[in-house]
This record gives sequence, structure tokens and C-alpha cells, in this order.
Amino acid sequence: MNHAVDASSPSILIIGTGFGGLGMAIELKNSGIHSFTMLEKASGVGGTWRDNTYPGAACDVQSHFYSFSFEPKHDWSRKFGMQPEILGYMEQCVAKYGLAGHIRFNKEVASAGFDEDTNQWTVTTIDGDVFTVDILITATGQLNQPAWPNLPGMETFNGRVFHSARWDHDYELNGKNVGVIGTGASAIQFVPEIVPRVKSLSLFQRSAAWVLPKPDRPFYRWEQTLFQKIPAWDRLYRYLIYWKNESRALAFTRFNSLLEIFAWQAKRFAKSEVRDPHKLRNLIPDYQIGCKRILISNDWYRAIDQSHVDLVTTGIERIVEDGVVTSDGALHRVDALIVGTGFAASEFLSPMKITGRNGLSLNQAWANGSEAYKGMTVSGFPNLFMLYGPNTNLAHNSIVYMLESQFRYVLSCIETLRAEPGVAMDVKPDRLRDFSATVQKKLQTSVWESGCHSWYLDKNGKNTVNWPGFTFAYRKETRRVDPDDYVFLQPSQ
Repeated sequence: MNHAVDASSPSILIIGTGFGGLGMAIELKNSGIHSFTMLEKASGVGGTWRDNTYPGAACDVQSHFYSFSFEPKHDWSRKFGMQPEILGYMEQCVAKYGLAGHIRFNKEVASAGFDEDTNQWTVTTIDGDVFTVDILITATGQLNQPAWPNLPGMETFNGRVFHSARWDHDYELNGKNVGVIGTGASAIQFVPEIVPRVKSLSLFQRSAAWVLPKPDRPFYRWEQTLFQKIPAWDRLYRYLIYWKNESRALAFTRFNSLLEIFAWQAKRFAKSEVRDPHKLRNLIPDYQIGCKRILISNDWYRAIDQSHVDLVTTGIERIVEDGVVTSDGALHRVDALIVGTGFAASEFLSPMKITGRNGLSLNQAWANGSEAYKGMTVSGFPNLFMLYGPNTNLAHNSIVYMLESQFRYVLSCIETLRAEPGVAMDVKPDRLRDFSATVQKKLQTSVWESGCHSWYLDKNGKNTVNWPGFTFAYRKETRRVDPDDYVFLQPSQ
């Protein structure tokens, strides 16, 4: 079945309904553009906040700054939002801005191809629906494909296995012997929640994480009232959070030694919470703080210190019917395995097959690692705009702020295209090359290049995920499109 989106020019398709897709849709509506359709592979909106329903799921950016500047929420229940409340906020945005009519649920995109004759994108879903549009915007995020560890024997395990991003709420953990693989950002939230319920917990840690206390607490009623009654106070509060977070960019990208203050704080925190000297030794990382994501939690160390929690630092050799065998030959018997090994963050847009001009596939264009001009456009793929694309992730501030910069840039591109209906814009290869070279050069002085193996790096060891500077610098660079960066193509039909 073929769908042409809304006749008024230009027709737009957005893939994904997380923060990126929803925010872009709201901004389109605010600009008077209603000719867009949104495709969502799941049955509800929310992206990573819909998928990650594990116990304790929460954000590590302050609630007031992990929300749209144009849609403030005054009644956040605590300083750092929990998953149900963040998802609720996103659903409220859908209702308030009338987005439901634009969304097609259970429509996973299989492929998208650019037609040089018509300057249009043809997007095909897994169930065979076809959409033909002028502009394609991807908002698939970086945290939507769960990464599974490559462990021999996983299929022989007799117990229950699930990934933390696909939590099995029907499985009763009470009184069970549970194994958890991975000690990253998800595990640090769900492990303390399940420790009181399980009979025993074997925690398989490949490398320790740097953990800092989380300055979290519920908001008082009077604080919520202030936010609501005095909009200027709400804005000032956001502003203060922004600069507090932003100041840390210098430490991550230029002056890595500044991070040692945090390392000292993390070590002191661990020593005050962990009594078992063996565990304490293995919980302090051997790599520079900040090289991997710094985690925040108030109950992680206390949970690991429990006597029925076994911190296993020997590598996993294989999975057997009744548990996990480590490389020292020990068998760790478990009834269930929870995999908390994160996401394939550097595999942007996969598993969709995207084909641009001259039959060039995105995989071919990215043979040496993902790159995009300003994190949004790729040469050879006209009128394709990526939200939260390569090198736009942050370690120090809110991704929602980066997304809002991108909304503005994409709108500027759409305005340019509206002036000449039928035309397609393709970023010049030298502009993309120069931009990527600058990004990679700046990354060389960053803490992420200090030698650890993190999810920021792709299989070739290239950091295709993080932005190497200030978010206000990114906002300045994306304020509006410079037409000189692009080639404008006439349709050949």
C-alpha cells in the first residue's frame, strides 16, 4: 500500500517517537507545518523511556533540564526524574500538541531509498507499507538496539534470560539465585532494587565504573508552586542547572586533570559505603575517570556490600545449563540471567537499510565510521536529516538541549527547501570532511581517548558518539543553515 503524506508541500516523514521525534513534530506544528507523518516501531511513544522499564529506571540529568524548553513541567516529583514520570511527560506532549493523528504505530522501517528522478524518499516498513516523502528525518536515538554479549552456550541455559532494556516483569525474582552481566548505567539502577529480593546475586563485572553520589531528593510542595506561579524562577532554575552541567565540559574535553577531583570524591564515597576490602578493591576502576560514562547512584555501593552479593571479576568463559562458568573454572549457579550490557550506540540507524544517490548505501558511506555534518546530514543522502546522529551525544549535559539545537537547524533547512519546491539539498563532501576532521581532532585531547574501551568507540576504536565541546558552541553552529554548505539538486523528471 502506497502512502503519499499530506499534499501540502513539503511532505515529511519522521522515524521514531522518542524525545527527538516528538520535539521535532511539535516544532514543525509550531512553525505551521502539518504535512508530516511519524512512524514508530513499537505500540507506544517514548523511545528509550518506553523500553527501559526495569526497577529503578531514572535519568541522570536533572528533570527540569531533561524536558523541552518550550514545554516546561512544573510539578516534577523529584530532582532527577524516574522512568514512569518522564514517559508520562512525553505522553502529555503528544496529547497537548495533537500528535496522535500523525503517528502510525507498529511500523518498523526496513529500508529507505532516495529517488534521483523525483528527489523523494521511498520508505518501506517491515510489513510492506510504502511511504513517499520529500524529507526524511530520523529520530531513532542511540540507545534503541540492546547490545547482547557474545557468550558461548547462552542457548543451553535452562533458566530465564532477559536484557534489562526488555525487562521481564512476569518473572518473579524473589528468593531466586540471579546472575547479572554488566555493571553499567542500567545495572547501577536496577541492582540495588533487586538485591533485597533475591536469595543471591552474582554480579559479573568486566570493568568497574566510577560512581558519584546522586544529588537527588523529592521536591517540596512549595518548590513546585514557585515553579508554577513564577515562570521566571523556573527559567532561572533551568539556567543554573545548564551552567553547572556545562562547566564540566572543560574537564572532559580539555583539562582532564580537573576530573581528578571527582575521582577523589568517588573513592571516598566507595570507602565510606563498602566494608568488604576485596569488593572495595575491585570497585575502584583502573582507568581515568570520565573515559567511560560516569555514573551517579546513592545505593550502588551499599547494595554490592551485602553478604549475599558476589562480585565476580573473573571473565566469563561460557554459559551452561545451570549457570555461568568463569575462566578460572568456577561454576556460578543461577536461576536467571539479567543482561545489562547496554546498547549498540555507535550503530546509527541500524538495522534499517538506507540508500542514497547512485545506489550508495549508508553502510558503504560509513565504512570508516559514522560521520555527519553537524551530526545531521551525510553527503550523498539529500534531504535526510538525523537527530541525535554521530558525535552529538554528551557526557556532561542534557541531550534534550542538543536536540533543540538540531530542531532549529532542520527547520531552517526545511524553510530553505520550501522556497524552491521539488529541490533537494545534499551537503558538500568537503564540508562534511572538514567538519569531521575538526571533531576528531578535538576529541584527541578528550578524556574518552585516554585508553579505556567504552561504548563511545566503534569497532575501529573511533569515537563516533560524543560531541567534543560546549553545547552552546554547538547551538551557535546550528543556529541556521548556510546554503553554501549544500548542493541543490533539481529533480530530473
